[in-house]
Amino acid sequence: MINYTGLKGKKVLVLGMAKSGYEAGKLLHRLGADVTVNDGKDLSQDPHAKDLEALGINVVSGSHPLALLDENPIIVKNPGIPYSVPLLQEAQKKGLKILTEVELSYLISEAPIIGITGTNGKTTVTSLLGDMFNKSRETGHLAGNIGYVASKVAQDVRADEYLITELSSFQLLGIEHYRPHIAIVTNIYEAHIDYHGSLEEYQEAKKRIFQNQTESDYLIFNYQQRHLIDPSKIKAKILYFSTEHAVDGIYVEDDYIVYKGIHLIHLDDIVLPGTHNLENILAATMAAILAGVSVSAIVQSLTSFSGISHRLQYIGNNKTNKYYNDSKATNTLATQFALKSFKQPIIWLCGGLDRGNGFDDLIPYMNNVRVMVAFGETQEKFVKLGESQGKLVIRAVDVVDAVNKIQEVIEPNDVVLLSPACASWDQYDTFEQRGEMFINAFRNHLPSH
Repeated sequence: MINYTGLKGKKVLVLGMAKSGYEAGKLLHRLGADVTVNDGKDLSQDPHAKDLEALGINVVSGSHPLALLDENPIIVKNPGIPYSVPLLQEAQKKGLKILTEVELSYLISEAPIIGITGTNGKTTVTSLLGDMFNKSRETGHLAGNIGYVASKVAQDVRADEYLITELSSFQLLGIEHYRPHIAIVTNIYEAHIDYHGSLEEYQEAKKRIFQNQTESDYLIFNYQQRHLIDPSKIKAKILYFSTEHAVDGIYVEDDYIVYKGIHLIHLDDIVLPGTHNLENILAATMAAILAGVSVSAIVQSLTSFSGISHRLQYIGNNKTNKYYNDSKATNTLATQFALKSFKQPIIWLCGGLDRGNGFDDLIPYMNNVRVMVAFGETQEKFVKLGESQGKLVIRAVDVVDAVNKIQEVIEPNDVVLLSPACASWDQYDTFEQRGEMFINAFRNHLPSH
């Protein structure tokens, strides 16, 4: 950890406790700042608040008194708190510095940073990069929006390691000097307009990830969205990723991932499905190469990385059949994504809580569906849907029964896909529980050794 002295003796107001506020408060105290932590909720019985008070940190809870701004503190705010709250509105009027704790992670990190942002795919890219590092001799530490507080992780990384940080637009709005050595922007679509105010403001927040980069840094950007950046105003070396064009960077050609003319891996050998994931794979692979991860480790990761739990998660292979757990697909949009991710015949497990909606919007995505297995409250709706499309439809009690029943009809190279298009609460407490039951049922049908 770099012993950063720029905050020593400075008044700092940490706005919002949560995990990031708690860790930021402790770090700021360690750096010699005069810290106050403020949260709108009553923290009088909160164990984390008691921890901070034991260190001599002032904790103010239950409201956001404007008097906290009287000493013109630097503010480190929880990313989820909108700038429209009165305390922040007043702070902006006073011209106070408003940061998020990822800025602190940069100030103290000995390690170079890989920063990942984007509307979709950033968690997958971050997780996949972590897996590539784990399979190599290099060391990378996951941090940020993926669930590990960046300013805490940064205290323990060494100069010869990497800090791999997922960054939301909310976090990026609160940076000043933050500079990743490798920045990744997966894509930028319309999102969080209620927070940012406009698409343009949201885009500008995402672009802050490369605002401080220098000629020695790298920006990995989606070639399909190159119109969103002006290369003449970017100091970093820009490397593109593309599933359709040969680019300066990494791309797909003749069903291979190609970098500098080298064919790294055939697409059929990659277990993470879907065109959207192929872009994520390209971005992660490019960053891993730049960070010194060996090609053999990258290939090993791509042939085994199962994805995020319950999100088109590859759970294994039984003979020639790959099984995928997409239990998090609780609506038709998510299931559309899943169904169009496979070229092989699909055995589709579907059904769940009936919210009163129909499922006809799935019809255009059912071309590769060979068998449907319907369960739950919406069973009859899915039976009717499948029969209307000439599919073989099987009724099952639940996901375990569904996995049992498909064993009679499964054929070589079928993909078995749990993508319910419905919530789980008719039969399960959570979608995670539904997914775990599916995984256990799959394991029960593996050949015994």
